Amino acid sequence: MVRPTLEPERGPPMQAVLDALDDPACREIVQALDEPKTASELSDECDIPLSTTYRKLDLLTEASLLEEQTEIRSDGHHTTRYVLGVESVELALTENGEFEVEIVRPPRSAEERLAHLWSEVQKET
Repeated sequence: MVRPTLEPERGPPMQAVLDALDDPACREIVQALDEPKTASELSDECDIPLSTTYRKLDLLTEASLLEEQTEIRSDGHHTTRYVLGVESVELALTENGEFEVEIVRPPRSAEERLAHLWSEVQKET
């Protein structure tokens, strides 16, 4: 599945973030991501069926709360690992009385930036 790249200043739609955070299984997946994990690892750890885990991972990725990283293997069978892509999510009420969501992201190392770039290239092919 090719996901559109979000413009840095826009971020994800607020409703996508709220929907993902309102889902108990999504919150459980987020809590389990203390290190990069595959969908199978998350399914086992969270005791969520694998098909449901994939749906929840899609929700979280669409909301920009998770990132997909491709683990390159010499045998050609690459693996997708999921990592938490946020430090915090802030919901605020503006002076105009409108809600806005801000996602604070952790700084990325050079290796993480390369892995992200590779994932984006792979999505386009």
